[in-house]
Amino acid sequence: MSLLLKSVVPVWVLAVAGTVVVGLLASAADDLVYLPVVLAGAVLLTFCVQLAIRRPEGFVNRVTASITGVVVVLVIGTLVLVPFAIGL
Repeated sequence: MSLLLKSVVPVWVLAVAGTVVVGLLASAADDLVYLPVVLAGAVLLTFCVQLAIRRPEGFVNRVTASITGVVVVLVIGTLVLVPFAIGL
């Protein structure tokens, strides 16, 4: 497994977990309030993981892949949760 996947996939998995936790524990009206908190946590986690690796080669690519994946996860989560938030 490449360094890119080793450092990016865990952040994606935690973003999925955070989205599921928000969907299950937050009220329907607050779902869209807490998803940006998941994004902020994922960005902080991304930088922590990348700085812990201590390899400058490919840093920008790894951070870009990680944050792009998290945004995709949160867009999908938002599309799933919006109907509940607006009462459909």
